[in-house]
Amino acid sequence: MQNEAIIGAAMVTLKVALMSSTIATVLGTMAGFSMSRFGVFRGRTLFNGMIYAPLVMPEVVTGLSLLLMFVAISLDRGMLTITLAHITFSMCYVAVVVQSRLVSFDRSVEEAAMDLGCTPLKTFFLITLPIIMPAVASGWLLSFTMSLDDLVIASFTSGPGSTTLPMKIYSQVRLGVTPEINAVSTILIGIVAFGVVITSIIHKRNMAQKDRDQRLAMG
Repeated sequence: MQNEAIIGAAMVTLKVALMSSTIATVLGTMAGFSMSRFGVFRGRTLFNGMIYAPLVMPEVVTGLSLLLMFVAISLDRGMLTITLAHITFSMCYVAVVVQSRLVSFDRSVEEAAMDLGCTPLKTFFLITLPIIMPAVASGWLLSFTMSLDDLVIASFTSGPGSTTLPMKIYSQVRLGVTPEINAVSTILIGIVAFGVVITSIIHKRNMAQKDRDQRLAMG
């Protein structure tokens, strides 16, 4: 905890992950909603290709392409460029998760809300969004995890003073594994394990609550 370089890199990684995953979730939800609800429209093929391209494109190609774009528009590399890069490749994962949830969505619930006077926008926020919220949350967690773990793309788009934790660990491991690296790895494993345990407990409680509600409904 006294290593300021590692602590600084961890703070940069956390800030980038929070910002990029939040923005990517908003944009990915909008993209997934558009692909599942708007049917065939002009430019749909190009739109779908732009959404799915980061899924199949190698990270080296993505990182180099973003680097060339940032250089072309004279944007100084730093935390902003890393955040934009992480939004670019994580947004598609959110879109895929949300779209897959909307495919099996029962639209009669939305139709009933609009028949009762709700506008389409109000129906989305009061009916659709709460129902698909588990998929949206899953997309956020997925993009957050990928941002924390990214090394290749961040290496291309980072600048002075914006070293992420994976970059810092990789640079130190090349010179030899130190006790500090072991400590960081242990802390990360502990955080992940804690998150998994908490998620499992919440899931079990929700399932138990649903079982109790079903039993009460059946008499």
